[in-house]
Amino acid sequence: NGIDSLPQLRDCIVGCCHCPRLVAHREHIAHVKVARHREEDYWGKPVPPFGDPDAKILILGLAPAAHGGNRTGRSFTGDPSGDWLFGALHRAGFASQPTSTSSNDGLSLNDVYITNAVRCAPPDNKPNPDEKLACRPFLVKELELMQEVRVVIPLGKFAFDAYLQTRSAAGLTNPKPRPTFGHGNTCLLDGGVTLLSSYHPSRQNTQTGKLTLQMLDDIFLAAKELIADGNPDKR
Repeated sequence: NGIDSLPQLRDCIVGCCHCPRLVAHREHIAHVKVARHREEDYWGKPVPPFGDPDAKILILGLAPAAHGGNRTGRSFTGDPSGDWLFGALHRAGFASQPTSTSSNDGLSLNDVYITNAVRCAPPDNKPNPDEKLACRPFLVKELELMQEVRVVIPLGKFAFDAYLQTRSAAGLTNPKPRPTFGHGNTCLLDGGVTLLSSYHPSRQNTQTGKLTLQMLDDIFLAAKELIADGNPDKR
């Protein structure tokens, strides 16, 4: 290992070629592209985390989108899910702007760090169990390095399960009975971390009304209150 900083971890993630199926898919997508982005250079590598290294809020997604993060090199950037996520973060005061279109668009995050359970865009947005397992050490290391985190927001059940499994792999205790996933569900974990679940801002959820703007705003307002409880200056 020998990784003792987030920049080192970032380099390690970007250089990973562990999963043949994911490497082939991410590079194929980057070569073939999609019509609306045909003139752009795709990232086509594992997508690193980004945000505030001293964040108190960690947002965990599933995996980069084929023509979003896999194209731009930054998660939730250049796809409809990102429009929802960064809009909500901006309204809550965590993001400098409400949109995220490219990795050099000037967006900065305050008190928020965004990462994924799987770092490469998977076929059909479905990583297999071996790929999920192969990526787990990255998240274990992030949890170890990010000592200020007080709220973890998994976007969707895949990320929720991945986070609890990663805690176990890191030697952290999970409550019994096991927490259940549901939008807005909270659970206080050992170490003073609150698990705050959210539906993923996927098109499937936003276009069907399963997730509304107000529901997503409520998540980040709740997160804001949770981190303020430990810091009177932020109330």
